[in-house]
Amino acid sequence: MSVEHKRRALITGASSGIGKATALAFAKAGIDIALVSRSVDKLTAVATAAEQVGVTAKVYGVDLACVDQVQSKIQAIASEFGDIDILVNNAGIGYTNDLKDTPLHDWQQVLDLNITSVFQCTMGLLPAMRTKGVGTVINVSSVAGKQAFPGWGAYSVSKAGLIAFSQALAQEERAHGIRVTAICPGAVNTELWDTQTVNANLNRSRMLTPEIVAQSILNVALLPQQAAIDELTIMPSAGVL
Repeated sequence: MSVEHKRRALITGASSGIGKATALAFAKAGIDIALVSRSVDKLTAVATAAEQVGVTAKVYGVDLACVDQVQSKIQAIASEFGDIDILVNNAGIGYTNDLKDTPLHDWQQVLDLNITSVFQCTMGLLPAMRTKGVGTVINVSSVAGKQAFPGWGAYSVSKAGLIAFSQALAQEERAHGIRVTAICPGAVNTELWDTQTVNANLNRSRMLTPEIVAQSILNVALLPQQAAIDELTIMPSAGVL
């Protein structure tokens, strides 16, 4: 890849938490960013902050829960924004409930957002990455995908599935110049803990910050093309989750 080549990234769930921190970290590194989320107002604030450091940042309102529309919408974004080298699949939902108390609707919603939307986002960009012979896909999974926790059954299953998806995609696309990384953070102090679908009382001051995870995502994205990190687990040194 030439030195003059301008990197472009698409980040889902970019309006808050890890996605927002990643958008700002990428901007500071000179990477143009397409920001995807349901919340256009929040995205606009992130884009404004990113543009102040001198990159192009565009906002795209997409509801990733509507999984049958995701692939075509991501393709349309790529056509409008330009060649996208880096895809950060960060959007997802937290969910707590014992499996015996998890309604099918909730189970399906968690899998749709945490795996199926990632599959469809990736398929929206994969053909163009294959054509160029270069691309980096970074999937934000969780330590819960490697170690199931009681009360987090559906969530753990979805994040384990995301790790398996990442592994399969990496093996299938390696020959086409596409690198795939699963990032598996421990507990991160984000808005996830305030959502209606999560009921957990943990010490948030001892968790990872979104900025720490974002820095790791940036480091993966900036690796020389000849190297790839298949999986990266990041844990709080204080030992929460």
